[in-house]
Amino acid sequence: MGRDGILGFSLGALREHGLRTMLSILGISIGVGAVILLTSIGEGARIYVVEEFQQFGTNIVAITPGKTETFGIPGAMGGTTRKLTLDDAEALRRISGVETIVPIVFGQGRVEFGDRGRDVYVYGVTSDAPDVWKFGVVQGSFLPPGDPHRGSPVAVLGPKLKRELYGDENAIGTFVRAAGWRLRVIGIMEPKGQILGFDLDDVAYVPVATAMSMFNVDEMTEIDLVFSASSSSETIVEAARAMLRERHADREDFTILTQAAMLEVFDDVMGMVTAGVVAIAAISLLVGAIGILTVMWISVGERTQEIGLVRSLGASMNQVRGIFLVEAVAMSTIGGLLGLAGGLGLAHLLRFALPGLPVHTPLPYVAAAVGVSVLTGIISGIAPARRAARLDPVEALRAE
Repeated sequence: MGRDGILGFSLGALREHGLRTMLSILGISIGVGAVILLTSIGEGARIYVVEEFQQFGTNIVAITPGKTETFGIPGAMGGTTRKLTLDDAEALRRISGVETIVPIVFGQGRVEFGDRGRDVYVYGVTSDAPDVWKFGVVQGSFLPPGDPHRGSPVAVLGPKLKRELYGDENAIGTFVRAAGWRLRVIGIMEPKGQILGFDLDDVAYVPVATAMSMFNVDEMTEIDLVFSASSSSETIVEAARAMLRERHADREDFTILTQAAMLEVFDDVMGMVTAGVVAIAAISLLVGAIGILTVMWISVGERTQEIGLVRSLGASMNQVRGIFLVEAVAMSTIGGLLGLAGGLGLAHLLRFALPGLPVHTPLPYVAAAVGVSVLTGIISGIAPARRAARLDPVEALRAE
């Protein structure tokens, strides 16, 4: 009996017990399908977040008040927390390698023009914000440069906010009311879209000192700094930490985050998600493997006479062993391919039904899913195949 004979014999046996074969295949296909679908969503989310961060450049450091790594809430159980101020931002500008500083204050307020109005986020920034965040102005100009301690009654609108308030009318030179303040519109930003749920097109920008008065605050929500390409993020972070500690009575009551650190946190989260996916797949594959093992073990008992007949016709022990191994591998491989097709199909449907949902199927996971399904079949089929090969042909022919 050659290889073609063994393959044909094995597939014929699987067709003869179609229902049992399909039930065995089902466990494998569910495991593989779950892996493909969940990893497609997870990988898509990872790529999406990385691209969202990279659109602002890779040399940005964000500084926020409060030591969130220690307590999670600024000032919680840690005494008073010194505020981040405009003077802190100006001091950071003196660090060697720092190119630009943007102090940020933001809050939510109603922006109105005529009888139209919207509740949006109002960002208090400086004239350097477009350079730091890679924004562009499509009409008019951005906030004027000057002393950040001095505000001015001007505003720049995001494109969606402009459209909702003005429609097709020209907004430059008109006046809006933002959180009760009368401001002259001097510019319209280019479309930027959303990042992590925040609509950057539905916002207004005002001078940072104006925002501080508008929202009655005397501290920065965040300070963003951009360092030169020739400087390392580690050097800049340590210099910023040393300077702020000196200004804050040697207390590290602030948090410094680099893009690398933020992406590392996200990678840790995705690692936990991946571990969960692996656990789901392992359980499903284990169930599928037990199913194949059970079916093959029962099949050996039911086909004892058949095994005896094949042996009497000259089949060797290795050939009998091969018949049952091929059956087990065929079931697991078919299950893996069906699961792969199902997972890819569902991922495609999600991409079509929810265009905003990032879905990307990594090829290594596809290859690994198929490889694991084949390996599962081999492992599940070893014991039944050895049992079949060890049957005495004479005793097997006598079995009822």
